[in-house]
Amino acid sequence: PKHYEGGEPLPEEMFEKLKQQKTFGAGMMSCRQLLFGMLDMELHSNFDPEGDETIFDVQRKMAEIYTPYAKPVEEDRFLAGFSHIFAGGYSAGYYSYKWAEVMSADAFGAFEEVGLDNEEGVKEVGRKFRETVLSLGGGVAPMEVFKEFRGREPSPEALLRHNGLA
Repeated sequence: PKHYEGGEPLPEEMFEKLKQQKTFGAGMMSCRQLLFGMLDMELHSNFDPEGDETIFDVQRKMAEIYTPYAKPVEEDRFLAGFSHIFAGGYSAGYYSYKWAEVMSADAFGAFEEVGLDNEEGVKEVGRKFRETVLSLGGGVAPMEVFKEFRGREPSPEALLRHNGLA
């Protein structure tokens, strides 16, 4: 990379530091998304509004598991405004954000596996992607489409690698 005005090359050490920032905080952000997804599932699957436990108790219990480094304070009322899971059409479906990341990274992994510089390999994988994911679309169950493309179920390995966590 070069300076936008003078054209001087960016020192390699600075370039490496900039690249490292790409994954800064990725683990905490992943845990946060997992917390939201699992909290959503817990509230829509097991929570009893007539019981003794409040939604805020459930939030604290789930945070203890997924984000023990950032537990909500007693006065926290984040859930009162978390419209995604109560009014935004994602009820018991917030997990789909992270699941979409898993599937996307794994699908891109097929291109990485043949080598991004391998023009013929990339074309072949691209054709298979077009014939499966793009062509079958919503006419076939998403898991079946993915398995047709990758030959297996999705794996989080590529996402972990892309986020610098593996």
